[in-house]
Amino acid sequence: MLGIPVLAGSSAYAVAEAAAWRNSSLEARPRLARKFYAVIAISMVLGLVLDFAGFNAVKMLFWSAVINGVLAPPLIVLVVLLTSDRKVMGKRVNSRLLRWLGWATAVIMAVASIAMFFA
Repeated sequence: MLGIPVLAGSSAYAVAEAAAWRNSSLEARPRLARKFYAVIAISMVLGLVLDFAGFNAVKMLFWSAVINGVLAPPLIVLVVLLTSDRKVMGKRVNSRLLRWLGWATAVIMAVASIAMFFA
């Protein structure tokens, strides 16, 4: 139960950052950050609805971790491609070692994700 406000707050920060909303923090008063607090309220209501609908919170956390693990390799590939591109990064492009480590991480995580489905 203690994690619900933390998860709601972190999702509100993630949405606010992705949407580039101004005045989006818990320091702002609710009338100045309506969208931010709306995301918090909607997240908490959705959590309550799922709880009262009988969904098992531990199973939902497990499956969200599985989904995050499966989605991680393609996201790592995107990050490696973006951070290796001089047009995007300018002078701060990845070194060869970091590029190699990024690709190795993506391959290892992809193999682990595939192996998970066969285990």
